[in-house]
Amino acid sequence: MLNSNYIKIFTGSFITVQRIISELEKTGIIPVVKDESESGRLAGFGPSFPGQQELYVHKDELDKAVEIVETINADLKI
Repeated sequence: MLNSNYIKIFTGSFITVQRIISELEKTGIIPVVKDESESGRLAGFGPSFPGQQELYVHKDELDKAVEIVETINADLKI
């Protein structure tokens, strides 16, 4: 996403990304998810196992989004 108003805030598993999305949406932040393995699978040449997903948010929402990601990451490390 070069020359975009969106910034990558997280890369991780489907489950963790879904948890972060849920928390972001509670605060009114609508993220964009990029999953290249799913795109490849749908096109017929990607791996059949789920890969890492990337999560992007608008640059105006970056500070709040990073705070949410850091909180979730801290919870997961307990």
